[in-house]
Amino acid sequence: MGLLEAEPASYFLSSLPSLFLWASNSTPELLMGILGILLLLICSALISGSEVAFFSLSPHDIFHLQQEDTPSATRILRMKDKPRSLLATILISNNFINVAITIVSFFLQKKFLPQTLFESWATQICNLLQLDPLQWNSVVSDIIGYIITIVGVTSLLVLFGEIAPKVYARFNNIQLARITSKPLSILMRLFQPFSFILVTWTVSIENRLSNTSRGGTLREDIDEAIELAVSQDDDRPEEVDILKSIVKFGEVSVKQIMRSRVDVVAVDFRISYTELIQIVRESGFSRIPVYDDDFDNVTGILYVKDLLGHLHEEASFEWQELIRTNIMYVPEAKKIDDLLKEFQQNRMHMAIVVDEYGGSSGIVTLEDILEEIIGDIKDEFDDDTEVLYKKIDDANYLFEGKTLLNDVCRVIGVDTNTFDDIKGEADSLAGLILELLGEIPRKDTTTSFETFKFKIVSVNKRRIEQVLVTIEEQPIHL
Repeated sequence: MGLLEAEPASYFLSSLPSLFLWASNSTPELLMGILGILLLLICSALISGSEVAFFSLSPHDIFHLQQEDTPSATRILRMKDKPRSLLATILISNNFINVAITIVSFFLQKKFLPQTLFESWATQICNLLQLDPLQWNSVVSDIIGYIITIVGVTSLLVLFGEIAPKVYARFNNIQLARITSKPLSILMRLFQPFSFILVTWTVSIENRLSNTSRGGTLREDIDEAIELAVSQDDDRPEEVDILKSIVKFGEVSVKQIMRSRVDVVAVDFRISYTELIQIVRESGFSRIPVYDDDFDNVTGILYVKDLLGHLHEEASFEWQELIRTNIMYVPEAKKIDDLLKEFQQNRMHMAIVVDEYGGSSGIVTLEDILEEIIGDIKDEFDDDTEVLYKKIDDANYLFEGKTLLNDVCRVIGVDTNTFDDIKGEADSLAGLILELLGEIPRKDTTTSFETFKFKIVSVNKRRIEQVLVTIEEQPIHL
């Protein structure tokens, strides 16, 4: 054993003179190789750090960059508008640099460390493992060279090409973004064909894997699991519906649950107190929007409870002083889970829904949101026929054209996503038929989708009033 331990040391010491002699004769190549690795490491550090620098810019940083009138700020904002292409360029550039570092390091290893040194080490390893040096010596020496290159390059890249620059970029993101904006803009143009292919490929994969509302196989699997878990022992459809509603809660928009402006009870602030009391008694609502001339100009909300102390006032009573002007406006596309959080934060129960042009398209309430989960909430003042329809038999239903598609699906007992592929931007039954036909139909016009048949029962020049929905039996394929 002592002989085996002494032999590697003697071989290593005997190889040192030839190693020093070769290094002294190869100084120019050695210096160029080392300088090349240092330059590539600096480039790798800048590229890796730029990823953190660009993608850690806060809205506050973006705002300050927008106020500047400098070329670097303009480049940063332009590249931030194309995050996928920017990230693809960074990844492609980093991979090219890392491959270049590996190649140069392997070249230096081959030039700086003589093959005789590896062969001497391989001989000792073969002796230790009792292998035939003539057969295994070249293989082992190559493995030693690869291990030295891989360990050295990996250590350099992890420490100086990843960890250090990203830590620096985390605290100096704007400065580093300015430094790398020009090179990255050039690289984005240079690698545009490669980045386009990479971005297109990743987007297609995301679309296949994402749980979209149209092809959400994952959500369908969850629905089936809910039905199996809840309904296996007992018939409890209410629990099943609630759990399914919770799963899709974040996908529902305000437009899908709001009360449209044609159904909103609102008052002009110029009406008399007597007229107001009459409207309050007939409507039965606890909150009534108040507008000036037109519903597009809602000026406040009247809380009916504020009228309790003034029930016996004269017709000239200035009830306008009771109007509360803290109004909450929300866009039609807002998701109801976000709206629920805003209702909780602002301690409000009603919001005015505005369309893309700024006009008032309706109202949405806290009750509307909760009904999406637990179903209809009815009190002693609610009309039993809030969703206007008539069930003729198990296969035929007569609906108002303005009925929301979600309500139609619940009444006829189908999934609320049934019409997602054809409804486009429509949220009501009448809107769905307009999407199918492309025009306002005449009375008795019929159209179909899968097993559903729609017949126009009543229509005027402006809108579809009543629709007969027939659920046809699916054909049996033998």
